[in-house]
Amino acid sequence: MLNESLKLPCGVSLKNRLVKSAMTERISNKKFEPTNGHEQLYSDWADTEAGLLITGNVVIDRKHLESAGNIVFDDEKMLPKLRSWAAAATKNGNHCWVQISHSGRQASRFATRRPLAPSVVQLKKMGLFGKPKAMTANDIQQTISGFVRAACLAKKSGFTGVQIHAAHGYLISQFLSPNTNLRTDEWGGSLENRSRLLLTIIREIRKKVGAEFPIGVKLNSADFQRGGFTEDDSLEVVKMLHAEGVDLLEISGGTYEKLAFFVLNEEGNELRPTRESTKKREAYFIDFAKKIRTVCTIPLLVTGGFRSYDFCNEVLENDEVDLIGMARPFITNLNDMKAFLNGEVPYLQNKVLRTGIAQFEDSAEGGFYARNIIRIANGKAFKLNMSPLWCSIFLIFHEFRKAVAKKI
Repeated sequence: MLNESLKLPCGVSLKNRLVKSAMTERISNKKFEPTNGHEQLYSDWADTEAGLLITGNVVIDRKHLESAGNIVFDDEKMLPKLRSWAAAATKNGNHCWVQISHSGRQASRFATRRPLAPSVVQLKKMGLFGKPKAMTANDIQQTISGFVRAACLAKKSGFTGVQIHAAHGYLISQFLSPNTNLRTDEWGGSLENRSRLLLTIIREIRKKVGAEFPIGVKLNSADFQRGGFTEDDSLEVVKMLHAEGVDLLEISGGTYEKLAFFVLNEEGNELRPTRESTKKREAYFIDFAKKIRTVCTIPLLVTGGFRSYDFCNEVLENDEVDLIGMARPFITNLNDMKAFLNGEVPYLQNKVLRTGIAQFEDSAEGGFYARNIIRIANGKAFKLNMSPLWCSIFLIFHEFRKAVAKKI
């Protein structure tokens, strides 16, 4: 089934069930526009024949960058560059969707010292994030308009859909979580109010892009934090998304404080999955996917942990998911992906970097993948042997250098 097409609720079809999920590229130019590196990356990824590519974070506000190398969709003057990127990314009849986000309190200090957020709840991690300001009603309306503007630019550029990033602790995820949303107005309190921003963005985008342009959502199964967004909350939001006619739902989990989407397990407290069922079944969020199947019929994408051809087909045939999402293998196993899709490579070997020091694993691993994305964007091959120490500090060094370059 991995090679079967899938028709989405909006009427468009994906040519197969393999998805390159979002990974931040960090290679925009000084004007926050795409570069030749984006065209190289996405041309290479299109050559894997994956049915859908989802871009890394495309942000709507230059003051709220997730990375100093983010692209910002806020100006039609960049349309020629966007069109070149989209053309490279869709050259093989595949889809490429723009992942649209706002970082909220997770905006780097290199971008702003006073980020906007639902409430004044600071992210305290390595001193990299400023104390946020609670958003006013006008700030919220401008944010909604920013998401709509970005979606319209994506469509005009030739991208074939959008994904609204409502996971991983970014702004919409902050609104959904009672830990970070302490508001008492129409945007906070009850789950209905905390979901209002996400639902409003979807409705307003739909008005502009029409019924046949795909809109997807990336949603946390949970934050894995006491008092945060829970699985029960997530299932209720899924029902709301179903009512809105969302075309694709991607499930993930965690925030910057609990990196379940990166190296932690389902409980958010180990470096690798420890549940026996999870070890056997590869995919990190497959158990939650089963619960989603009981409350909605939105096409479902699960990303994280898939490595064997037989298992991918097994969960598709069992109707546990509709699409198989992978991210890191599109870096580490780039040259194997087409053969994997065709069943010629039965298993994608994990190629990871380890420091042996738990406190540095996430930063070193993050730097390892960031450096390799940049290598591929420059036309170079994946490199496995890298210094763990240099990888662990690379992201801070890279962010600082990019941020300074853009201010000169």
